Amino acid sequence: MKQKGKMKQNEKKQKNKLNVTIFNEQYVIKGEADQAYIEKVASYVDNKMEQIAEMNEMLSAKQIAVLVALNLADEYLQLRHDYDELIKLLNEGHTMRK
Repeated sequence: MKQKGKMKQNEKKQKNKLNVTIFNEQYVIKGEADQAYIEKVASYVDNKMEQIAEMNEMLSAKQIAVLVALNLADEYLQLRHDYDELIKLLNEGHTMRK
């Protein structure tokens, strides 16, 4: 799991290892992000899975995971689109001032 931010190439990246619970299952997560960030991500996924499970109790854990993945991909793509539009507007504003 990566967290945004730049590091010098000669610095060794420290790997964090953390046990998390997502949808009543234990997972060991290893990554370069700090533990608080890893916990935040795991909690976010767990909450999304609980929300989907509450909407339809007949879904399997696998089906819930796929629906969560689709929802998260949708969120990401919408945010990415909004980000790209903002950058475009900023660039247009910057070129107008010249």
